[in-house]
Amino acid sequence: MSRAKGPEEPDARRRCDWALSAPDYVAYHDEEWGRPVHGTAAWFERITLEGFQAGLSWIVILRKRPAFRDVFHDFDPEAVARFGEDDVARLLTDARIVRNRQKIEATVSNARAVLDLAEAGTDLGGFLASFAPDPADHPRPARLADVPPSTPASVALSKALKRRGFRFVGPTTCYALMQATGLVDDHVAYCWRATGRGD
Repeated sequence: MSRAKGPEEPDARRRCDWALSAPDYVAYHDEEWGRPVHGTAAWFERITLEGFQAGLSWIVILRKRPAFRDVFHDFDPEAVARFGEDDVARLLTDARIVRNRQKIEATVSNARAVLDLAEAGTDLGGFLASFAPDPADHPRPARLADVPPSTPASVALSKALKRRGFRFVGPTTCYALMQATGLVDDHVAYCWRATGRGD
């Protein structure tokens, strides 16, 4: 028996339940969430946005994403690393983004940490990917309730990032980062985007 289409679903395909409450979520789920990320700026963007999301709804971050890209120079870590107190003060007056001093300052600090990694010969994407668990050790969730808020891998990643000077990278934030970038595949079993479907 086929399932009736929900009010926010653009078609009859089944999706992860979290993606059904708004068109923004449907598009993000279908086009981006759980797919690999390439390039330092893209990884830095994801770390930044996941950090800004802490304590907020992800839909807020999605809708402000174009503004975040604007104010943080498309997440070029070299540009953001040069930000000073005047830049922080300016961003605190910009209603287009989340105006949280600690998160803005963390973004600047994290940009500098990205550059420190590069100076040490370590690529940010490769560093993050090195914490991805073996898929055989990470079974696909049958339903949303089976998805954990964090895992041993995200705890290890959080500790490693903090040792290298990153901020707003707790285990739950790191796990959200791993999910969003395909380091783990948490599309539920019935989702059309589950591995081997819809690509």
